[in-house]
Amino acid sequence: AGAGSYEPVGRTVTPVEPSQSMRALRPAHLPAAIDAVAEKLPFEDATFGAAMSTFSVHQWKNLNAGLSEMRRVTRGPIAIMTCAPDELDHFWLNAYCAEVIAVEAVRYPAIRDIAEGLGGTTDVLPVPIPLDCTDGFNEAYYGRPEMLLDPAARLACSAWSFVADDVVRRFEDRLSNDLVSGRWDARYGHYRQHPTFLGSLKLIVNHI
Repeated sequence: AGAGSYEPVGRTVTPVEPSQSMRALRPAHLPAAIDAVAEKLPFEDATFGAAMSTFSVHQWKNLNAGLSEMRRVTRGPIAIMTCAPDELDHFWLNAYCAEVIAVEAVRYPAIRDIAEGLGGTTDVLPVPIPLDCTDGFNEAYYGRPEMLLDPAARLACSAWSFVADDVVRRFEDRLSNDLVSGRWDARYGHYRQHPTFLGSLKLIVNHI
């Protein structure tokens, strides 16, 4: 559950977060998170009407165990927001820093593996990313390349921490030069006018 950024309001939510530092960041108006991991949820069978996971399945140590536990404790639908690893390179960033795309692609599980791990009936829905998206993943800046030159913006996407410093410097130099010269806009500037972008972001909805 992290610091609660993705939690719906107007619902009774039982958040799970194994990191003490993340639990400490949760604002007072949200329920306290339970110290547990997806692979071993401390709940009885069919406890919840629904369950959700947003940008977390790639951090689990055992994907199938976590999915099995989600299905065990949930009597209704399960929604999982994640990225399709084989579609991450459809984004212009791949031309500037293929290394960070490769890191992300290795970390994210295949969509079919998530669907098979949940069993039942699964719908995979593409999620349009808005031009003014306030989240901090790479594709959120599809039409605002200048943002990815800000180290603070890159900190929100953990993949950058797995890329060597010289690779990051090369990316910064090339993107900066192309923005100044107009080369980026000549090739990719149309993205600045797109209200949404269909990238790798997927919503996986599972039904019993």
